[in-house]
Amino acid sequence: MSDLLKSYRFREERETDWRKLDLILTRAENNGVKALSDEDMMALPRLYRQAVSSLSVARSISLDQNVIAYLEGLCTRAYFFVYGTRASIGERIMDFLRRDWPACVSAALGPTLLATLFLFGGGALAFFLCVQDMDWFWTFHGNNFWDGRNPDATVEYLRSTIYHDPMSTEDGQLTSFASYLFNNNAQIALFAFALGFAFGIPTAWLLIYNGVHLGSMYAVFWSKGLGYEFTGWLMIHGTTELFAIILAGAAGFLIGGAVAFPGRMTRLASARHAGQKAATIAMGCVIMLIVAAILEGFGRQMINSDVTRYTIAIGMMFLWLAYFYLPRRDEAKP
Repeated sequence: MSDLLKSYRFREERETDWRKLDLILTRAENNGVKALSDEDMMALPRLYRQAVSSLSVARSISLDQNVIAYLEGLCTRAYFFVYGTRASIGERIMDFLRRDWPACVSAALGPTLLATLFLFGGGALAFFLCVQDMDWFWTFHGNNFWDGRNPDATVEYLRSTIYHDPMSTEDGQLTSFASYLFNNNAQIALFAFALGFAFGIPTAWLLIYNGVHLGSMYAVFWSKGLGYEFTGWLMIHGTTELFAIILAGAAGFLIGGAVAFPGRMTRLASARHAGQKAATIAMGCVIMLIVAAILEGFGRQMINSDVTRYTIAIGMMFLWLAYFYLPRRDEAKP
């Protein structure tokens, strides 16, 4: 009871200044610096220092975590307004690509490995089940999955779906199939991130679901002796597209872990803190999906060489791994 009274008095004595600082910052963020009066500009440094002082006191006496979280957000906003540089949109995009996105991805290595396990674990399970008994394919997909791309298809037909013939009348069907794959994977990535708040359980299920679809389809081509050819066709864009799905799942697990294990923060504050990093990763996944779509269209339309497909696939994988996980100069400095 005494701690609650202490927190109430602490907030009552200082909340007027906090709200005034919040109001000034909101006005500046919404309408620009020109919307601030001379009085506001003069008061801003003083209010910022008072807020920082309040945050320091609140942490030292272990006040209500909601008060501390509010002050942390307020001081962060004020700091960037008072000391931060005014970057253009182009500069912010470059900062995102050069620093923010890869930093968030590399820091989420654990969730990334977990997402990889769920995706490829589901794929491996479906693959081995279908190789042993192709009736599992119909269990996973029903009787109308992807038209003729099923265990009853001939080798010639399956081969025709992974090599493009400029004179073929099947081009429209291949385009529809490719569009289906991209739309399906984009939706999986979106929902894997967005549903992470439910302790990451829907994220895990979606990754396994997508892995099952991939593994069972792979089993069909493998059983017809087309595993090598199908892998090249899939991986020319799959190393980028599947990586994007994995990272979206990692973003979902970040939020789910923050909700399940909030530590000393409230669940909402913990989710909000983790959500900033997760959203950065998810925004980058959109870029990866666009790159994958370009690679898929280019690879399907113009490349029929297995060696070229594998070269592009492996090259893209190493490119993404280097981009995300190799240390940068500013990070290497002490």
